[in-house]
Amino acid sequence: MNQKNSLGLNSCFLDLNDPMQLFKVWMDEAKKTEPNDPNAVALATSDKKNLPSVRMVLLKDFNEYGFVFYTNLNSQKGIELKENPNASMCFHWKSLLRQVRISGSVSSVSDKVADQYYNTRGYESRIGAWASKQSKVLSSRDELINSIKDYKKKFEDQNNVPRPSHWSGWNLSPLTIEFWLDGESRIHERLKYSKDSNGIWSQSLLSP
Repeated sequence: MNQKNSLGLNSCFLDLNDPMQLFKVWMDEAKKTEPNDPNAVALATSDKKNLPSVRMVLLKDFNEYGFVFYTNLNSQKGIELKENPNASMCFHWKSLLRQVRISGSVSSVSDKVADQYYNTRGYESRIGAWASKQSKVLSSRDELINSIKDYKKKFEDQNNVPRPSHWSGWNLSPLTIEFWLDGESRIHERLKYSKDSNGIWSQSLLSP
């Protein structure tokens, strides 16, 4: 029997006033069923001319304040987020037939938080943060390989690779979060949370 919550939705939507609590439940389930990178998320940004761009990134943390990811601040997305801090995310968990859409604005994480995460990365990844001029045109693949070799010579001590100032994290503070469940005959189930100016969340059912 298909159990429902108080809104008439599938019981997987639960009955929670805080969407971050529901997101945690769904993410925990995705970690059990997704074969690769359950934290992979499509990140949409736009530049100062309002031209959109989207790419996959990896969510590295989430809490009551938002959703955190890391990048080269001089990459296309880094530049666009500095020009226009409004952004959207979309998780798609095919194994669960679920999506989560998030919209809001970004702010920089603190240097302390960025340092803590950076130091958990493998040596090769930390070197890559120095060597790659992300999103910039390469004259050849060898240009990147040689840059990696140069930085490995510079930072031979694998336990002492400082975080470059151009590499850090962003926190997307959500204003809306929508939870989506696939339905038969495309009659999907959608629940949207919206945050008001006082930080209070409200819920709305959306038509598929």
